[in-house]
Amino acid sequence: MYARAMPLYYFNLYNDAVTMDDEGVELADPEAARAHAIKEARHMAADSVLQGHFACSHRIEFVDGERAPVGAVRFDEAVEVRA
Repeated sequence: MYARAMPLYYFNLYNDAVTMDDEGVELADPEAARAHAIKEARHMAADSVLQGHFACSHRIEFVDGERAPVGAVRFDEAVEVRA
């Protein structure tokens, strides 16, 4: 018996340029895809801050293996901003 492959999700980056994901990541479900997008948005937001800027509107949109929209995470949604 063959194990069923997990669904494939693609993570497209919309920041100063648009970067389309050509490889994708196998993840269990849409919730796991959202968690992955949040983690990646946090890494990219941190890199932006290290370069001296942060754009709240930058985002990662994730789509399924058929390239149908599943969700999106804006950088400002991936972090808690405290005063």
